[in-house]
Amino acid sequence: MSLYDFDFFVIGAGSGGVRAARMAATFGARVAVAEDRYFGGTCVNVGCIPKKLFVYASKISEELAIAPGYGWTVPAGSHFDWPTLVRNKDTEISRLNGVYERLLKGAGCEVLNGRATLVDPHTVEVAGRRVTAGHILVATGGWPTVPAIPGREHIMTSNEIFHLPGLPKRMVIVGGGYIAVEFAGILQGLGCDATQLYRGDLFLRGFDLEIRQFLAGQMRHKGVTLRFNTDVARIDTHDGALRLSLQDGSHLDCDGVLYATGRHPNSANLGLEACGVALDKSGAVVVDSEYRTNVPSIYAVGDVTNRVNLTPVALAEGMALARRLFAGKSYQVDYDYIPTAVFSQPPIGTVGLSEEQAQQQYGSIEVFTSSFTPLRFTLSPVKEKAFMKLIVDTASQRVVGLHLCGEDAGEITQGFAVAMRAGATKQIFDMTIGIHPTAAEEFVTMREPVRST
Repeated sequence: MSLYDFDFFVIGAGSGGVRAARMAATFGARVAVAEDRYFGGTCVNVGCIPKKLFVYASKISEELAIAPGYGWTVPAGSHFDWPTLVRNKDTEISRLNGVYERLLKGAGCEVLNGRATLVDPHTVEVAGRRVTAGHILVATGGWPTVPAIPGREHIMTSNEIFHLPGLPKRMVIVGGGYIAVEFAGILQGLGCDATQLYRGDLFLRGFDLEIRQFLAGQMRHKGVTLRFNTDVARIDTHDGALRLSLQDGSHLDCDGVLYATGRHPNSANLGLEACGVALDKSGAVVVDSEYRTNVPSIYAVGDVTNRVNLTPVALAEGMALARRLFAGKSYQVDYDYIPTAVFSQPPIGTVGLSEEQAQQQYGSIEVFTSSFTPLRFTLSPVKEKAFMKLIVDTASQRVVGLHLCGEDAGEITQGFAVAMRAGATKQIFDMTIGIHPTAAEEFVTMREPVRST
């Protein structure tokens, strides 16, 4: 008879936790999952899914602008209704919540509704009930970070914006990461007067510099006001609106302010410190290559470890852990060449190294670029451009970086990521026949480098 109530106890029913729990159950483990908020985690409820739905909604205004050039008459008086979008989004999210819960129960997992806290390395308490487990997984994700400035009570985050009763007319988005960039495009497309503030020189730090510069130009072209090298000192109410006092001494009035200034690991009040689990200065759970903490029975995957904070990475980590613990299969997640998309407008797709990273790592590189107006915009007043870039290691001729800012960037990048993981060289790209007319064919028709180092 087992020493424990369960073989595997998972705290958090987000992407990583659900995948680990389901896989462990299919391998025969006795599994319990505790969730105190919503099934599916950040991605399903206040992240990837609702955000992408809002991106679709915001792009319809551009479709209406394009339509007359293709012979369509757009009815006068067309307007956007925010409550309808929110209501329909909520219906879809509720459906997905149910799907996640049914997947867990269908795999044989016991689901506990409530906040779980660690009592000791093998004991968890949920809603007054204590249970024991041989292995415990912490998969509690992250949480938006809001600075301690005067007037912070007026700030909304990505948690709240999906549930606003009405859409403010003038919105300020503070931050320079992908969430801030995405919401600037969403809000502008839905009819807001959107201003994005960032304390640095240029947003999306860590992405390829040319791509960042290109996106900034396109966002300004679409009407988003970008203000760099400034930050908010305080927020006050003023004439029925909000007044932002900026650190450069200027003021900015708006009807709503969204902070997307980063996320921190959701590790507080879980009993981790009491069990001796090591956390870094950001609160991230420190794990080794097998997702084990310094306490041998306790593991962590996903955003709570603050390493590669992407939903598919959490899924891969959860699967790898379940396989190793309950199927005896040693599997390491490879963190190289992870494709990433930013659903900005236009969107970004990237896989591999930026030009700056490739220069540092390889020294001698070749850079290929192409910029053009996609065919769809040629019969319209919208003159959005696309920019594509390949980075090649001169010595091996391997393509080590691929970057795109333009329509369908995520869809295009996903396919090329397979080739790059397989070690495709520039010659392989050149020998591949393109699909015409598409934007993606540009990646296989770039012949001469724009520069070499």
